[in-house]
Amino acid sequence: MGSVARIRELDALRGFAVGGIMLVNTWQHAPHEPQTGIDQVVDTFFQSRFYPIFSLLFGISFVLFLRGSDRWALAGRLAWLMGFGLVQHLWYPGEVLTDYAFFGVLVLLPASFLPGGLLPLLLGVALLAWSVMSGGGYLGIEDAPPFVSNGPLLIPAAFLIGMGLMRLRPSRRLLAPGFVVSVLAVVFLTAAWNSTGDWSLYLAGAVAGASAYVTGLLLVLRPWLSAALEPLGKMALTNYVSGTVVIVLAAPLLAADPTRWSVLGLTAVTLLVQGVFSRWWLARFRYGPLEWIWRCLTWFRYVPNKLESGRDENRPLPDPGVS
Repeated sequence: MGSVARIRELDALRGFAVGGIMLVNTWQHAPHEPQTGIDQVVDTFFQSRFYPIFSLLFGISFVLFLRGSDRWALAGRLAWLMGFGLVQHLWYPGEVLTDYAFFGVLVLLPASFLPGGLLPLLLGVALLAWSVMSGGGYLGIEDAPPFVSNGPLLIPAAFLIGMGLMRLRPSRRLLAPGFVVSVLAVVFLTAAWNSTGDWSLYLAGAVAGASAYVTGLLLVLRPWLSAALEPLGKMALTNYVSGTVVIVLAAPLLAADPTRWSVLGLTAVTLLVQGVFSRWWLARFRYGPLEWIWRCLTWFRYVPNKLESGRDENRPLPDPGVS
């Protein structure tokens, strides 16, 4: 089992995406009538923006994992991820883990044999364009498999783009131009969506918004901000699953609140608790609780988790997408 130092920016981005997903998922479980200002803000600036980021990071982490392990280990890891998703699906039908496992096997494993980064990147962009033009449908088929809850082409497209970018490692000097172009695209596409109601324009705006968040965060990322986000990202699987439990348990509160302030309050409290707990846990252990179980299952053996002294920055490879 290989090892490599974690890339802290990826952990911070993953933590940012976990927070955004928590907000959107909480909001989706609240009533939206009558519509409030909070509904408009979440729908305009946050809805559909964070799963593309999470999917992009999954593709990036896929490349990192393969630097220290083989494809058989990764296939097993994806199989166990499917198992986690199926268990979560029992109480949270909107879970995304089964989608990631399914498309990981269907798309990323075969794509790992492609040479270089340009070809996966171009395939990802082409698949993204197809996804947007088809309204995000599942491979052009009306009904996705029953164990794939969301099934949009956007997920494997972002997987491939993440794989390509990680292999190519583009210059950081492209961040600022990328941010400006993404913001301009968001403004134009949002205005066009509001005028026409064309769902493809909405999806394109969501992708542009995700790009603006990624490039913008990397531009402003400072040690204090990274330190706040990294614990959430390093325990992304644990925080994502525990967040869905909170949402399900709080469903009566969300349903009874016509103002939608409970959405913001529940999200803020949950992320604060998760952030504090993640920092406390990672000061003592290498992996989060579910991340550790996932790793033990993958390797079919007990993996030491407790830190003997201090924090270990040179930990084994991050788990694909959610570790």
